[in-house]
Amino acid sequence: MDRQIVHKITPQKPEVQEVDSKTCKTTSSDIEKLNQISFCKHPQWHPTTTEPRDRIFPFLPSSFCASSCPFSSSAHRPFTLFTVARFRVWQSLQDLKPLFSREILDVIVSNTNDVGPLSLESFRKNNLSVSWRVVGSKASDATNQVNEPANNVGQEKQNGKEGRFSVGRAQWTDSPAQLSRRQLIDKRKEKRAAELVKQDDEVIVRLEDSAIEHSKSVDSAVLGKYNIWRKENENENADSTVRLMRDQIIMAKVYLSIAKMNHNHQLYQELESRLKESQRALGEATSDADLNQSDHEKIKTMGQVLSKAKEQLYDCKLVTGKLRAMLQTADERVRGLRKQSTFLSQLAAKTIPDGIHCLSMRLTIDYFLLPLEKRKFPRSENLDNPSLYHYALFSDNVLAASVVVNSTIVNAKDPSKHVFHLVTDKLNFGAMSMWFLLNPPGKATINVENVDEFKWLNSSYCPVLRQLESATMKEYYFKAGHPTTTGASNLKYRNPKYLSMLNHLRFYLPQVYPKLDKILFLDDDIVVQKDLTGLWAVNLHGKVNGAVETCGESFHRFDKYLNFSNPHIAKNFDPNACGWAYGMNMFDLKVWRKKDITGIYHKWQNLNEDRVLWKLGTLPPGLMTFYGLTHPLNKSWHVLGLGYNPSVDRSEIDNAAVVHYNGNMKPWLEIAMTKYRPYWTKYVKYSHPYLQNCKLRE
Repeated sequence: MDRQIVHKITPQKPEVQEVDSKTCKTTSSDIEKLNQISFCKHPQWHPTTTEPRDRIFPFLPSSFCASSCPFSSSAHRPFTLFTVARFRVWQSLQDLKPLFSREILDVIVSNTNDVGPLSLESFRKNNLSVSWRVVGSKASDATNQVNEPANNVGQEKQNGKEGRFSVGRAQWTDSPAQLSRRQLIDKRKEKRAAELVKQDDEVIVRLEDSAIEHSKSVDSAVLGKYNIWRKENENENADSTVRLMRDQIIMAKVYLSIAKMNHNHQLYQELESRLKESQRALGEATSDADLNQSDHEKIKTMGQVLSKAKEQLYDCKLVTGKLRAMLQTADERVRGLRKQSTFLSQLAAKTIPDGIHCLSMRLTIDYFLLPLEKRKFPRSENLDNPSLYHYALFSDNVLAASVVVNSTIVNAKDPSKHVFHLVTDKLNFGAMSMWFLLNPPGKATINVENVDEFKWLNSSYCPVLRQLESATMKEYYFKAGHPTTTGASNLKYRNPKYLSMLNHLRFYLPQVYPKLDKILFLDDDIVVQKDLTGLWAVNLHGKVNGAVETCGESFHRFDKYLNFSNPHIAKNFDPNACGWAYGMNMFDLKVWRKKDITGIYHKWQNLNEDRVLWKLGTLPPGLMTFYGLTHPLNKSWHVLGLGYNPSVDRSEIDNAAVVHYNGNMKPWLEIAMTKYRPYWTKYVKYSHPYLQNCKLRE
């Protein structure tokens, strides 16, 4: 509520009185006249007719009485209207002292001309409170109504005296200094407003950017989530009825068991009947849309039976025990199913589809029906030419090898400069040779060899062959009753590929190709999407192996592959060293021979005869053999994970020179991920008669 300080001056001319300067006393008539002119009606003033000045006006300072008080002058100064006005100013300030600080009072004094009105706007400019207001001639409506008669009388009696004193009339004129200060304040306000607007714009931009980033994480393929701002489109209770039925089935099983314990045969039969009905109704339903309309009546009936069972059989401790037992049983079933799923996945990865087996058999038969002179590949002179682009491909899968060769040639700028060195085993040599004799890679050169014809590769030279012939290794692989065969963690290492020298031949490249200086090693589960000749121009900086690193923040580092509790590992390798991938590797064979990389591999393979340094496989010994000798390639050369990771970025796949289906979900298997399979199938000749006869279809 605004505080109003209103001063009213009775427009009657007071009589001039003489006052004794020594006693500063006044008579009752004087006091009456002072009351008539509203002179300082102070709450402390209770005057009497004969009391001295200090008793009558205890709130007046001596200086005021000496200088302007009408009854304190030695010359018996008359009591004038001007004196009353000055006293009113002083008393007004005294009234304001309890309400405002000294700084505010200074502002009031500096902005007031005699008894002129004080403007509320002037106080706002000085940051004063707006909870009070000083009113002159233009006060509130109520004040104007009260003062209107008095003002009219004053105007009649004071004609011609406006120069001396004017009541309720504002006369405001800003000095140059005040005007300049006001302009500076206005500029400062405008600048601050502009800054706030700018800050608001930045906040809006940040919010928009955040919303955009959040929208990227929303799977637009999921129905009901196409708009992140409309939550009503997300039906979070789409399976509420299904979940209710499942809960009823669980509780029915609990009460069924308790009813049997309590020999309550009637309730037991009723629960058993309703339980079978609910299980049949639920079936394989996963959402409410899969249920029939009649199922809601079954839910209601089941609820009634459960209520009856609760009244007759409920025992908190017993029900809790039954639920806990059911939970443990379900947990054991989940673990068993998970182990079974792992086993089946590993088994599927080991198997060869019927179509590919059929293809291999048909090609093998036709190969051995060919005359010897027709079994040779053309352009054999290019096999030892170090100026050409040489590829090493070791595989026993005809269809997979054909995709690698075909995709490389299709994307090569000059196929005539590419040479493929393909090595397979004795079982698949005929089929592999027959396929590429029937389907030569254009102007490129290809040669197929049999690993079993490498007489230098024997158990006396190769530690892996010696270990594979040992009794412990045979027991590990071939005895199903061995205790460790049930371990899911070791199941993946019992893959037949680890028994084949094709998997370990990558450590003997200088021996297989003694006349070559550089060779690009390719796995048979990759697809080439760009010309690879740029890899021969990459400077390996004296390293042997050029490969793409695979480590993330904590994934695919050395401690994930090697046993660092073994002192041989702990003192020679960094557990946080970054791993790299086989599948597409550029090897400098000249540096390989100089550093005797094969000898380093033999050293570590001999130390791991009991599999104490690492499990089976070729990547762990590769990490150790090429430790400190691997040059990291740009990740766009080789993108991995298409055989196990469903969330590989599509743009990375499209921009990659080579995509790798590492993992169990190979593209030629039924368990392959559908969205990645087209990258591989586009290079398969499904129209070929051999593929059609073996029912190999896209």
